[in-house]
Amino acid sequence: MIKNLGLDYEKIDACPDDCMLFRNDHKDDEFCHTCGASRYIKSPEVDSELEPSKKQHQVSAKTLRHFPLIPRLKRLFMCSKTADSLRWHDEERSKDGKLRHPADGLAWKDFDRLHPDFALDSRNVRLGLSSDGFNPFRTMSISHSTWPVMLMVYNLPPWMCMKSEYCILSLLIPGPRSPGNDIDIYLQPLIDELKLLWDSGVETYDASRNQTFQMRAALMWTINDFPAYAMLSGWSTKGKFACPCCNYGTNSRYLKHSRKMCYMDHRVFLPMDHPWRSNKRSFNGKTEFRPPPPLLKGTDVFNSLQDFENVFGKKRKRSNDVPWKKRSIFFELPYWKHNLLRHNLDVMHIEKNIVDSILGTLLNISGKTKDHAIARYDLKDMGIRKNLHPKDTEDNKRTKFAKVCFSMTNGEKSVFCGVLKTDKLPDGSASNISRCVQLDERKLSCYKTHDAHFMLHYLLPIPIKSILPDHVAIPLIHLSSFFRRLCQKVITLEELDCLEVEIIETINQLERIFPHTFFDIMIHLPIHLANEVRLGGPVQNRWMYSTEKEMGTFKSYIRNRRYPEGCIAETRVGIDCMNLFSKYLHRGVHTRFNKRAQNNDECDPSDAETVSLFPNKGVPLGAKKTDPLILDNKSLSQAHTYLLRNCDEVQEYIREHEQKVNNQPRRSKWSKAKSHCQNFSQWFETRALQEDVPDLIKQLSRGQNSVAKDILDYYGHFKVVLFKCDWYEVENDSYGLTYVYFNKRCSQEEPFVLGSQVHQCFYVQDPYDQDRHYVIKTVPRDLFNMSDQVESNLPQSYENEPSEHLMGPSIPKDNGEVLLTRTDVPETIIVVPSEEFVTQQLEVEYEEELEDESADEFEDETENEYEDEFENEYEDESEDELEDESEEEFEDDAP
Repeated sequence: MIKNLGLDYEKIDACPDDCMLFRNDHKDDEFCHTCGASRYIKSPEVDSELEPSKKQHQVSAKTLRHFPLIPRLKRLFMCSKTADSLRWHDEERSKDGKLRHPADGLAWKDFDRLHPDFALDSRNVRLGLSSDGFNPFRTMSISHSTWPVMLMVYNLPPWMCMKSEYCILSLLIPGPRSPGNDIDIYLQPLIDELKLLWDSGVETYDASRNQTFQMRAALMWTINDFPAYAMLSGWSTKGKFACPCCNYGTNSRYLKHSRKMCYMDHRVFLPMDHPWRSNKRSFNGKTEFRPPPPLLKGTDVFNSLQDFENVFGKKRKRSNDVPWKKRSIFFELPYWKHNLLRHNLDVMHIEKNIVDSILGTLLNISGKTKDHAIARYDLKDMGIRKNLHPKDTEDNKRTKFAKVCFSMTNGEKSVFCGVLKTDKLPDGSASNISRCVQLDERKLSCYKTHDAHFMLHYLLPIPIKSILPDHVAIPLIHLSSFFRRLCQKVITLEELDCLEVEIIETINQLERIFPHTFFDIMIHLPIHLANEVRLGGPVQNRWMYSTEKEMGTFKSYIRNRRYPEGCIAETRVGIDCMNLFSKYLHRGVHTRFNKRAQNNDECDPSDAETVSLFPNKGVPLGAKKTDPLILDNKSLSQAHTYLLRNCDEVQEYIREHEQKVNNQPRRSKWSKAKSHCQNFSQWFETRALQEDVPDLIKQLSRGQNSVAKDILDYYGHFKVVLFKCDWYEVENDSYGLTYVYFNKRCSQEEPFVLGSQVHQCFYVQDPYDQDRHYVIKTVPRDLFNMSDQVESNLPQSYENEPSEHLMGPSIPKDNGEVLLTRTDVPETIIVVPSEEFVTQQLEVEYEEELEDESADEFEDETENEYEDEFENEYEDESEDELEDESEEEFEDDAP
């Protein structure tokens, strides 16, 4: 039955050294035609005399599992509702110039311009490819890397396209080693399908229109972390030219003592007349008048790599020292070289690594800080920032290091960690971050990727602005604001232009403050993120959160640790079948397609009216539904008056009463306004008795029941959810942060608001003022803004996001010298003398250079040699920290 549905998979044997797949013309081969390795595992020899009748079963050394793409795409059109959603990007998407969906990006529009025959039918499928490696055993003691390749369908609305049930598992590349650059070998079956889907397409039945059509498909881009970026694109993301966007124009410098590359000189992105371009003292001691490096076009890459000879396999020799390690297999697709955005920089991992660098440096965490003794010797070697150079003590037996401007005392570190420890966060917004804070040791550890995302967006600006000096706090707050605004679900092109300018100035200001070791490739990449949003649309459709959660789910499929990939494949096929069957079940059956969200604002269907004067928004939380809530007369009057004034159907009666009051002679304006406010409810109750008033208005005029179980009840005719609020005066500080004083209340004459009029927020207490609390607005993950008009009465409403953005003081563009040291904190003294320290570093350097020379002869890209080199430098987090994200941290995709 599964095979007839087209939801099965096929097994394809592969060379153990990743040289080839045994398919097509090589289907019956027993040995690799590149390296000669056996296709099968060698079995122990059996004595034929002892067991003459036993037939040996040959076991493949490595098996790729291929889940055919074409039948799975055809299944999407079998359900009429899903088929309708596949045309949403063309028929229902708001086209007001704002970026809400990949179809609003320049890459999608340019693709339509170059291929008008493909764009003519909105049912033609646009795909995104995502891949990453994970350890299926939930333990780091076993080295194993399995690589799933998944596809996202971008025809769907943004609240569907990244959901688990619409992500298509296409390939399952087996471990235990990472495929590295040889991943192209395993992508061959998928590329063949994509060629067929592009050239001729396949005949498909569309259930929504009850007709068949020729379905075609195109791959728009790939989604991957930075190490996988190199594997899929062919551009080496390490070394001198690590930035794939700047390519050959990457500004890098090798730090002699730290033995690492740093990526600075961001002044090339500033306007040519910017004063910082002439500033030598605050930067690297040189002026900078070079233009920004141009982006590398796909056609240029294709032309330059036409004669590039790809040699795959773990035992291959290095071809040359150029950044290109191979010609990517994606260039076999006829349209790939014309795509404006071929590979995405993953914002999720960039945020994680930036937070690691910031927290490690500010809290001076051992092994994590970028400001260490070796970094000071690099400054001395470059001859800049002389007041930070190491200095010998009077006895020449020890070395002193001045405290930098961003260093904190132990008391300040305790305050910093205390802010993160005591925060109470909304349900579903993040995990329990307080468990990651170790107050005794004054550090953070074991926080996960989404924790770093939440801290960077909302929490870090509070302690940073309270503790650090302004010239350090302002650029860090601007960096937080950049990522918070970049990750909006709706963004305009004008705002992207502003973000692009702001991030350039922010990173240049950071260059004036932090040491060179701080600027690894992850600090450089945000320069290019705004442009990628301009090309590909909102970040939420192009980051790794959904992929990482899927890989975490795959771990739960393992029942036989000897065959992890087989367990994943079999379980995934069963889940795909259940998802297909669930679409045809009755609405009363609970499935993952009709499951209510964890924090759902929609009223229960039993409480929702077919006709209502108010939006059916909001549900009660906290109290039991059986516990009655008795309102006093004043609260009843306040609630009823507020509802009347916020009901569109009552506005004409409000104007009628106001005009009647204004016609009264010899009364002041204040007296008339007071009379209108106090007497309108009684007048409206009498006015509603007349025959020209609709029945719903008459029911509203009677008032509500004084006893409410959960929501305000108008005697069974309709129900309304109200919030009773305490009002405080709102103020903004010089950094753009909003705060309130909980000991200073405002007037409570109107304490009620409708549930549809509020947004989710939480409060962070100021570390130095107990009564001051900062107001932090958050946006739920399942809330989308699809137009400028709020459709509040629809079953699925996607309201406007809060428009507040964190905007602090602007960064000054002057040439004033930045204060780099703290004079109120004693200098750090180390025991190792400076000459001995430098000698030790040079000896280590010489030994490692000899090792590097011997390693240049051959390249063996095993999992540890390829992946761990990046993870130690960029990510420094275990597989469990990446993939074992709880449902509260990511979208709730569980059935």
